[in-house]
Amino acid sequence: MRKPKVDLKNQLARALADYDNLKKRTEIEKAQFRRLANLELVIRLLPVLDMLEQAQTHLADSGLAIAIKEFKDVLNQEGLVEIPTQPGDAFDEALHEAVEVEEGKDSGKIKEVLLTGWRVSEGPVVRHAKVRVTRSVILSEVEGSNK
Repeated sequence: MRKPKVDLKNQLARALADYDNLKKRTEIEKAQFRRLANLELVIRLLPVLDMLEQAQTHLADSGLAIAIKEFKDVLNQEGLVEIPTQPGDAFDEALHEAVEVEEGKDSGKIKEVLLTGWRVSEGPVVRHAKVRVTRSVILSEVEGSNK
């Protein structure tokens, strides 16, 4: 038969362990909440970055280039990374959104990047890259339109 003193010590040890686990879990959940709240704000700022980059294409200003670089550095620090997309890359619907399709010989290839895509590092896509894609003309479509 167990002694009541030993039972109380075991119960106390379990209660302390449960409390410690609760504190750790609460801290993890708080950190996740802060990260998600920050991410929502950062995502809302992406159109501002787009406007700055568009202005840079017209102005070619070195000060603006520095500001854009700093902006992107902050996004990276908050866990967002650009989706690397270049003309000639294969179209991937998980990363890209085709907003225009043009006839061409390299079917399924990106012809032009219209808007940069962003994702959480090692996580989900928060904005697909908007691209112009090529598709090859099917011979039967050409023959059908000539008749």
